[in-house]
Amino acid sequence: MRRRSSLGWLELIVGIVLIALGLFTLFRPNKTITGAVVLYGIIAVVTGASDIAFYVKMERRTGFGPAVSLVTGILELLAGVLLVFHPGAGTTLIAIMFPLWFITHCLSKLSHLDIIRIRTGMANYYLTLVLNIIGLVLGFVMLFNPVLSVNTVGFVMAFYLIVLGIDSLTIAFSDI
Repeated sequence: MRRRSSLGWLELIVGIVLIALGLFTLFRPNKTITGAVVLYGIIAVVTGASDIAFYVKMERRTGFGPAVSLVTGILELLAGVLLVFHPGAGTTLIAIMFPLWFITHCLSKLSHLDIIRIRTGMANYYLTLVLNIIGLVLGFVMLFNPVLSVNTVGFVMAFYLIVLGIDSLTIAFSDI
């Protein structure tokens, strides 16, 4: 069994990059969202072209191609081009979808309150109740204020990147 050095250089570099990216995202959440939308647009163009190529390849080999592959490829290609050349459309979509997800998640948690009370006690019951009511209010505020929604997504991404970076740094300095 090979013993690992006390400092994992790859984890150290990844941790530093993630923390730097998290801090950039924290201070410029809108630019990060726009960059992510463009990146997803590029990925959609590539996967759409791949689906169309798969359709053409299957058509040549078997005499018929899966129509679903052609249709989804065209739709992915169009969506990707839209996102690359008009990232505001993707940002708007994120601004609408994030609060809807937030609202549905909080409603789901509130529907589990009885089980939470039975399994974890009253303190966690009240904590879950209060946090999810605040989450519902925040979700509806974000739904009616898309700019707040986009900024919130950016901050969530920022904090998550920073936490991942810290996790990588702890792995880098661990004896694992």
